[in-house]
Amino acid sequence: MQGASVRRIGTPHKITGGHRMNHIKAIGFDLFNTLIIAQQGALEEAQMRLMGGLAKNGLHPDVEPFKKAYRDTAVRCITQANRDGIETHNRFWISAALQHLGYAIEPEDSRISSAIDSYFSAFLDFCHPVPDTVPMLKTLNGPYRLALLSNFTHAPAAVNIMDHLGLSRFFEVVLISGEIGYRKPHPVVFRKLIDSLGMDKAELLYVGDDPEADIQGALNAGIQPVWFTYARDRKSSLPPGAVSEQVEIPGDSVPEISNWGELLALLRR
Repeated sequence: MQGASVRRIGTPHKITGGHRMNHIKAIGFDLFNTLIIAQQGALEEAQMRLMGGLAKNGLHPDVEPFKKAYRDTAVRCITQANRDGIETHNRFWISAALQHLGYAIEPEDSRISSAIDSYFSAFLDFCHPVPDTVPMLKTLNGPYRLALLSNFTHAPAAVNIMDHLGLSRFFEVVLISGEIGYRKPHPVVFRKLIDSLGMDKAELLYVGDDPEADIQGALNAGIQPVWFTYARDRKSSLPPGAVSEQVEIPGDSVPEISNWGELLALLRR
């Protein structure tokens, strides 16, 4: 989302228009900037905990050179992942940054695994649900089958965050790109969602914030998307490199909502 250029083709639809939803039986959701949001300072705190995790394991790189090398590697790897759809992982970024500073350490080293756990622990403290997320999920859980499909490099961390915020109980299916090996908008990911639910794609709705990964990805898979703009409206940012390319959204086929009340109204049509 950060730095993305989005253009509507045709007339944008909030929840007005002719979208009929009586055939929908399941709803898939994105995670970050859709169901949950990270408050300001999350990435800075995560980096501090990463440095502390490395130090605890006897690794003491100079802070600023390491941060720059880590950031540059992360941007390069995520950009490549967005291009080819193959998911990357933080362990590669950390290893490359350390090697750049003269450390002989491989991505699979246990010291890196420990530092990754320290890094993601920050998100347990800095993430919270978007307003009315839990009541919305309670309302939809039962009438609809609910699934989660998220681009997140380290799947255990995503699951821990969901558990911590009390969201996991609502979802029949939880799919994380770091576990699948591919990331949205790659068609493999959306096919996995359809197959995991065992239903026709025409019966599935997918709600997400990212115009390329979520909206275009769902459209390409034949799934009806809903564009959730809560975070975009508030200019929330994503980690470095987690950006959408310039993308066009067909305005006559993609409803746009900015809060969960609008989703419930859309589904009542």
